[in-house]
Amino acid sequence: MDIDEALAFARSGRESVLTTIRRDGRPQLSNVLHHVGEDGTIAISTTAGRAKVKNVAREPWTALHVNGSSFFSYAVLEGTASVTEPASSPDDEVADALVDLYRALAGEHEDWDAYRRAMVEERRVVLTITPTQAYGMADLPRASGT
Repeated sequence: MDIDEALAFARSGRESVLTTIRRDGRPQLSNVLHHVGEDGTIAISTTAGRAKVKNVAREPWTALHVNGSSFFSYAVLEGTASVTEPASSPDDEVADALVDLYRALAGEHEDWDAYRRAMVEERRVVLTITPTQAYGMADLPRASGT
């Protein structure tokens, strides 16, 4: 599976598992919602104090595991990650990016002003992954007895 195939696979859903590297070198996994942009970057909303944010600041490598429709169907996108500063104002660039991400994942919000204020209060950031390699298996029919 190449990067383009894995990105297409990741576009078919939004739920995934993000792997970052802890200070001691062990992996740290987090369930996340992701969005694949037209440019092939992957965006995730999280809060500034989370382990994944601290891990990426120290070691910018990540892997995103996306499940397919069967147990044996998956894609993994490894890449370089970066994290924005926390949203500091309801109308700053980070808040705008968080609105774009919400729209991509869930559609329209009933109160964008309240959402933008919450992004500042929660110290939300956007974690962005630029994929550098991929692997996995596309959907395959299960053999009988497995």
